Amino acid sequence: MSLRLTAERMITFSDGVMAVIITIMVLDLKVPAHDVQDLEAIRRVLPTLLIYALSFAEVGIYWVNHHYLFDELEKVSHGLLWANLGFLFTLSLIPFGTAWVGERDLTPFALSVYLICCAVPAVSWIVLSIAVRRRTHVPVGPLKQAASSALYVGVIPISYHSLTTAMLMLGAVAVLWIIPPKRVREMTRANPRKP
Repeated sequence: MSLRLTAERMITFSDGVMAVIITIMVLDLKVPAHDVQDLEAIRRVLPTLLIYALSFAEVGIYWVNHHYLFDELEKVSHGLLWANLGFLFTLSLIPFGTAWVGERDLTPFALSVYLICCAVPAVSWIVLSIAVRRRTHVPVGPLKQAASSALYVGVIPISYHSLTTAMLMLGAVAVLWIIPPKRVREMTRANPRKP
């Protein structure tokens, strides 16, 4: 039995945890009671569906960027394993924030709880990125990381003035991370997949 700490094993474990996180979120989606008219039922669940879609995108973005981050890493340290586990723990709080909004509707306080559940993984992602940078020369954009963390925290007071503006800012964080890192775009252009 090999005790070698490989990035592949850590990535496989992380993939499984993220799949469970997404599954937990979808299990919290509830269909409104039959006594509610169809349009009213859709209006009632729309905030929950929007937060779920945002949460799904958020976890998916972390999953994709997790692969980018560990792409060139072959061996991991115990510190890196713990940093990754800390990140996965904080990421597992997103279903709690999503369920909170689902149970209590889209209010400034409920959105604040959700945003805190989103900000904590952003901070632990920074710690994980620093741990990876120590073992490889993969460039990780600290500006993008700092901007997304600041947006999460900055949206909290804005949500008490305008929920629409807060949701747009939250969506901006997702858009910020959907764009792949420069090195990934360059590698994709250099090695186009043959049909």
